[in-house]
Amino acid sequence: MPRKTVRLTMAQALVRYLCNQFTEIEGARVPLFAGVFGIFGHGNVTCLSEALEQVQDQLPTWRGQNEQSMALAAIGFAKAKRRRQLMVAATSIGPGALNMVTAAGVAMANRLPVLLIAGDTFANRLPDPVLQQVEHFGDPTITANDAFKSVVRYWDRITLPEQLIQSLPQAVATMLDPADCGPAFIGLAQDTQELAYDYPEVFFEPRVWSIPRPRPDRDAVAAAAELLKTARKPLIISGGGVRYSLAEDALADFAAKRGIPMVETIAGKGALTHDHPVHAGPIGIVGSTSANALAKEADVILAIGTRLQDFTTGSWTAFAEDARFISVNAARFDAIKHRSLAVVGDVLETIGELDAALGDYAADAGLMKRAKTLFAEWNKLLDEHQAPTNELVPSYAQVVGVLNKVAGPNDTLIAAAGGTPGEVTKGWRVKNPNTFDCEFGFSCMGYEIAAGWGCAMAQEGPGATGGTPIVMLGDGTYMMMNSDIYSAALTGHKMVVVVCDNGGFAVINRLQQAKGVPGFNNLLADCRIQNRDNPLHVDFVKHAEAMGARAVRAESLADLEGAMTDALAHDGVTVISIVSDAWKWVPGDADWDVGVPEISNFETVRAARAAQEKIREAQRLGV
Repeated sequence: MPRKTVRLTMAQALVRYLCNQFTEIEGARVPLFAGVFGIFGHGNVTCLSEALEQVQDQLPTWRGQNEQSMALAAIGFAKAKRRRQLMVAATSIGPGALNMVTAAGVAMANRLPVLLIAGDTFANRLPDPVLQQVEHFGDPTITANDAFKSVVRYWDRITLPEQLIQSLPQAVATMLDPADCGPAFIGLAQDTQELAYDYPEVFFEPRVWSIPRPRPDRDAVAAAAELLKTARKPLIISGGGVRYSLAEDALADFAAKRGIPMVETIAGKGALTHDHPVHAGPIGIVGSTSANALAKEADVILAIGTRLQDFTTGSWTAFAEDARFISVNAARFDAIKHRSLAVVGDVLETIGELDAALGDYAADAGLMKRAKTLFAEWNKLLDEHQAPTNELVPSYAQVVGVLNKVAGPNDTLIAAAGGTPGEVTKGWRVKNPNTFDCEFGFSCMGYEIAAGWGCAMAQEGPGATGGTPIVMLGDGTYMMMNSDIYSAALTGHKMVVVVCDNGGFAVINRLQQAKGVPGFNNLLADCRIQNRDNPLHVDFVKHAEAMGARAVRAESLADLEGAMTDALAHDGVTVISIVSDAWKWVPGDADWDVGVPEISNFETVRAARAAQEKIREAQRLGV
């Protein structure tokens, strides 16, 4: 029988394929691709926009203001959906495409799915060099889009329309693979977008994708169980993979049954509520004294769904030299790190099989009792730092305390770079699971507001928490990327943005001076400016109002509480600006390995170098 085909341009076929991909969330069938963030230019406006315009009721296109920020919004959406539903970010060629490279790095480092589509040069090369084309004299196949190769899991350039048939399913499978999850990039040659081809109709049949749950090797599970049975002071480190596997409840039950305290990474924070009986706080450089004390004492660490980043491990100084690691991870690359006993498999499936293999093992009851004592001490320390004082300028900790107090149980806190991650990871007390998003795998300044817009979109449909995104960031990050305040106001999405105005890049100034370098080029007062004694400050209230937001300047913690209460009752975008202290931080007790000059004219730097060498002496050796 003759094969049934449908004649479409390559751009039309791409869009039709995306429209026919589905997934299931909470038992409901929903589109796998919930929408497209798009900025059109000559590399995609004549063909891709023509295709998208015809399906805008099925696959809505949202107009971005900046290519990087709209891709970050797509990442924030995917994170809020726990990698079960995705967005597309589409740009033109050249600078528009390259603006998305940073966002691709965020998705790559954090193992998050987003489909990035950009225009490309002409496949036939007849009009070369075309507008915005970079030319490599020795390799004409290289275009600006090759820059994505180091920061995506899947990369392809479509130069013939029929290549979509092989490429698109591979891209989707990569983004949904728990072990290989990350961004996918597809470049669309300008002249190929316009070409018509007789595509097989079967290519466009609706498909419901499910995220695979690979079972672990039985021998690895048995070995892990035998090692865990030897533990006198075991510890569970819960990472982001626990949340993406939907394994929070299973892991909490496992920890309670086996009497093992559970601490969390930055990406893992929010799997449990703050007051859950097995929860002992965040671990690492921006972690709690309770979790770090338990880590130092642990003889067997069960690391679940974590890539063991340096902020989790204190640059590998947080654990005893003879401590053993069992690493449960869908990705082999992550599971074998640091001589771990690797158990490669889906977290939810592995927890069940490990539990079955443990028999009647349970840690000594004194271990959980000690964890609760340490955690109570940590909460007392937080209370002290978050309590109101007579100081005119509040600390970050006090701001966090007020926001946390007013936030509803389903409101999501969003943060990323600067001083905010440390303060919210330590001080935000999660009220409901999966209401915390601190992007610190790539520590990308500019993620916050864009992710707030994406998270607001995700508060619809099955699996949504239904709360309001609360974005907390510093003035330095606000200045880097703020245009999605306008995006959210324009599209009618609700979020609250809290700007802590501390006069510059305060947390990196803190690190700079902690390592002996005088304050330089970070705080506004230390920059090369016209008037150092009275530096020019941005009026964030007027700026936000100009972009369509309600905006309030809080002069005190009481003002902040009132402004937050009003903002959460308001249906639009609210920006709250509050001057905050650049020098007060909740202290940490874990080390971090950073470069410090081996020789310096500053005595303070030489002292910092000596201290850094002691940190390195305490590092565990491994890979």
